[in-house]
Amino acid sequence: SFIGEESVAAGEGSILTDNPTWIIDPIDGTTNFVHRFPFVAVSIGFVVNKKIEFGIVYSCIEDKMYTARKGKGAFCNGQKLKVSGQEDITKSLLVTELGSNRDPENIKIILSNMERLLSIPIHG
Repeated sequence: SFIGEESVAAGEGSILTDNPTWIIDPIDGTTNFVHRFPFVAVSIGFVVNKKIEFGIVYSCIEDKMYTARKGKGAFCNGQKLKVSGQEDITKSLLVTELGSNRDPENIKIILSNMERLLSIPIHG
């Protein structure tokens, strides 16, 4: 089976089943792409029994290939990635995304979450 982000966004129905399924977003970061902001990627995931098995993200502008496989770790251009080990959130950089859903109830939830994050003395 195949699920494409662009076709789902266009209104086509999609149901994730237990069948092996490719999930593809050919322009991950569509808003960035439309506004010529250079952070876009091609994202591909493979799911079996509704569980992710592996994923690939190719950052086109940076020419970086990110890969990850269940139980095998994550890599960037073949180099193993690891978390920083930083446990103090005040020494961390946090990034958030507002999403595209502008439903008033959804916006309230997002802003509430952001308010809680901004009350922590984080770097940004």
